[in-house]
Amino acid sequence: MNLKRNMGWLTAAVLLSCAGLLNAHEATRWTIASPDSIYWQVNGAHQDHIEMSGLKMSVVLRYGVNDRGEWMIDRNLILPTFRTIPNDTHGSLQHHFNGDWAHLCTVNGQPLTGEKVETVSLSGFMTVRSIYADRGVALVRTLFPSASHPAFCEKYELENTTDRPLTVEFPSLTLSYRTDQEKGVEGSYRLTATFSSSVKEGTFQLKSGEKAWFQVIYAGYKEHDRELTLHADRELEARRDFLRQLRNNLVLETPNKVINTMFSFAKIRSSESIFDTQGGYMQSPGGEAYYAAIWANDQAEYINPFFPYLGYQAGNRSAMDSFSLFMRYMNDEYKPLPSSIIAEGLDCFGVAGDRGDVAMVAYGAARYALASGKHAEAEKLWPLIKWSLEYCHRKLNAEGVVTSDSDELENRFPSGEANLCTSSLYYDALISAAHLGKALNKEEKLIKSYRKEAAELYKNIHTYFAREVEGYDTYRYYDGNTVLRSWICIPLTMGIYDQAEGTIAALFSDKLWMENGLLTQSGTSTYWDRSTLYAFRGSYACGARDIATKYLEQYSTTRLLGDHVPYAVEAWPEGNQRHLSTESALYCRIMTEGLFGIRPIALNAFTLTPQLPKSWNEMAIRRICAFGKIYDIEVKRDKGERLLVFIKEDNKTVRKYKVDNGKSVEVRF
Repeated sequence: MNLKRNMGWLTAAVLLSCAGLLNAHEATRWTIASPDSIYWQVNGAHQDHIEMSGLKMSVVLRYGVNDRGEWMIDRNLILPTFRTIPNDTHGSLQHHFNGDWAHLCTVNGQPLTGEKVETVSLSGFMTVRSIYADRGVALVRTLFPSASHPAFCEKYELENTTDRPLTVEFPSLTLSYRTDQEKGVEGSYRLTATFSSSVKEGTFQLKSGEKAWFQVIYAGYKEHDRELTLHADRELEARRDFLRQLRNNLVLETPNKVINTMFSFAKIRSSESIFDTQGGYMQSPGGEAYYAAIWANDQAEYINPFFPYLGYQAGNRSAMDSFSLFMRYMNDEYKPLPSSIIAEGLDCFGVAGDRGDVAMVAYGAARYALASGKHAEAEKLWPLIKWSLEYCHRKLNAEGVVTSDSDELENRFPSGEANLCTSSLYYDALISAAHLGKALNKEEKLIKSYRKEAAELYKNIHTYFAREVEGYDTYRYYDGNTVLRSWICIPLTMGIYDQAEGTIAALFSDKLWMENGLLTQSGTSTYWDRSTLYAFRGSYACGARDIATKYLEQYSTTRLLGDHVPYAVEAWPEGNQRHLSTESALYCRIMTEGLFGIRPIALNAFTLTPQLPKSWNEMAIRRICAFGKIYDIEVKRDKGERLLVFIKEDNKTVRKYKVDNGKSVEVRF
């Protein structure tokens, strides 16, 4: 970046420092307990909601503490493979189990009363610690989904906190519900809540300091399913195994504990929302609405390019399964791919015509194929990439940008006949396809044509979209757009920096930025986290690392430690800030592709553009699993803006680079 551009960033930073911001040091409700857990020290009433998932079930918990200090909870169980009629996008069986079960216990013949919840902890499962001073016991509740069964588990463990023996009685019963046979694709389904303890009678004589427990297993059954015999401790260990896989790979280390911890949580939400269906492993958004289905934006564009870095095999499998589903819809007439493939892969759906879905698929498939480092997978995806690029080429208008009926916001906001997102995605897909074609020894003529088309599209994007909007030298989102839109950030994530200075200034101005991130459009109150997360990634990519870090710290504090935790959300007011899963993948990609600037260029190579903020002297990502290797990247400040970059395998340095901050270096294995 030249001196003039540097001065531009400096000016923008000075102006932005005066903008109204969320104070990163304001009082937060939650506290970091470890790199992988947070807790709420209860000091008043509060309510929140969180989603947790396994391969066969997802659960949205609406939980909290009332004015009397008592625990409140409602569990909405969603079973994605228990299809309901109509078998559409939202056709997953759902059932609520409301209320807490501790009141069914007795101590010395008296029900548990006078609860005071002390702490609530989140670490991939929920732990609730309470005191019943009137009864002389402490209670620990542990709540989590089964890793592989259509079940949700709760363990209730009581401890005698007195200096005298206590008689504790636990319930033993099963609640059972049957659904209407006419409303199920496979007839009637059964939902149960089974209470049991470690002794048949459920009665314990507890000495001082001794503990006893009972469990509640919520499960779903189809007509001929065997009865599940699940033990909460074994199911918890399976959940812990899943969490260990994620925590041991792609470990972010920066001087900012909030960003590190939110990154750790984002890996969980990204990866847990994968469902084992008849259509394969389907990573789905969730949110009590979107299960056993895939989308061109959420899966192909947002999360699939991330999975190779994490090295989570179920994630990589879900990516390949999703691309295979899209391949079924390729056609000789070059009709658009569906926006979503639903009902375990048996049907498809599109609510707003062609949203630019094919560009999304081309972009995601090409980036995934390169980062996977697997020749066989890349060869399998090549026909889909090639077809998708040809489709986009045929959609170019007279000005040389890509037309579509809408964009991923599906006409919630106007997008014109050609929008900035679709053309930017197509541009990046062409670049990636050229790299991939070379890696696969494809026809040189085709590779050159992709490079030529990318160069032409680069110019056309500038000519068609670059404009002054509301006083900022940035982009209009579509022809006729006269107000700022959050998606002006997307060219920055694709290596298009011509309008970077004005775009950064616009994004973090009081016209778009607010305490929850970016407004979708200036003058409104609607926000969607996905564009905010793209904006952070793009800000790092183009060198605005200090501004990006300042705002990322504030955003992360709100999302991880505020009143609605611990993940990135979908939107507001739509969906009431649901914890949709792929937004968490976009949070992770801020680090891999923005902060560290990893850009795939071959099956075994990438460019690395570290963006170390002034306030940090070092950063690292450990156990990256992309490009056919497992390795660490360490970045340390040498002198001024000069950096030392170490690539390590098995804790041994295999490559060392000296590079200016924000400059690229090629890493090839």
